[in-house]
Amino acid sequence: MTERAILPWSDLALPEGLSARLYDGTGPLPDGDLGDVEFYVLPYDSGAEPTKLLDRLPSLKLVQSLSAGVEKLLPLVPAGVKLANGRGLHDLSVAEHALALIHAAQRDLPRWFAQQATGSWEREHTRSLADSRVLLVGYGSIGQAIERQLLAAEAVVTRVASRARPAEAVHGVGELAELLPSADIVVLILPETPATMGLLGAAELAALPDGALVVNVGRGSAIDTAALTAETVAGRLRAALDVVEPEPLPAGHPLWTAPGVVITPHIAGGSASFYPRAKRLVTEQLRRYVAGEEPLNVVT
Repeated sequence: MTERAILPWSDLALPEGLSARLYDGTGPLPDGDLGDVEFYVLPYDSGAEPTKLLDRLPSLKLVQSLSAGVEKLLPLVPAGVKLANGRGLHDLSVAEHALALIHAAQRDLPRWFAQQATGSWEREHTRSLADSRVLLVGYGSIGQAIERQLLAAEAVVTRVASRARPAEAVHGVGELAELLPSADIVVLILPETPATMGLLGAAELAALPDGALVVNVGRGSAIDTAALTAETVAGRLRAALDVVEPEPLPAGHPLWTAPGVVITPHIAGGSASFYPRAKRLVTEQLRRYVAGEEPLNVVT
């Protein structure tokens, strides 16, 4: 039976008549004849190496990415090949992590962890998420998942997207200049596009009130790193970041030690809940592929 798919897991229930080769993104790229492969599921979070296979698959019809953002993958997919993204797979993982970052910053958890390490018992009241005014910039499926958790914490949420949707009480990014001065917390969940790069620059950060918290779980390029560094090193703003520009953040960069900054290494989407959801999506995509049906989440 010819291998018509390359998959990152060996424990999927394949449709009858379909065989697959395993490639999980570790070790060398698959060798041998790949001329019959039509369906390729890119391993998740494995860097650029797996994309090198794209030029060795002459029969390729569908590339399935397990990431929600595929802006850097789009130019690599051959003409005529469909690309499907992982929309929805990361919603809860990223939402959980975003809330964890916010709580860590608002309740000053790094301070208490440091005290635990030294056996110190010094008490002080902290900020709270409840009643905080949160500007949610990027109101797609992940933004909506974050909003549900923010509302459960009784935060006051203002929605912002690329364009205004008044019927859904969503503001456009063109209104940021008016919205930023009243925000206690700004949460960015944005893809990397020409319109989003540097969206929060020096002027936008300066518009935030003293002590405001900047949270980024989208793409690091949405924030001017130099401007954010200046604001946090000065102690005027705080930040909770899962993504930065550049990545990885160089050792010795002043953001690592700036007061009020919490950094995690781009891990928001990779929790335990992601993999079962990803496998369910791929199983459904394989079923649709064999049945000749349109795949889900095709990027146009």
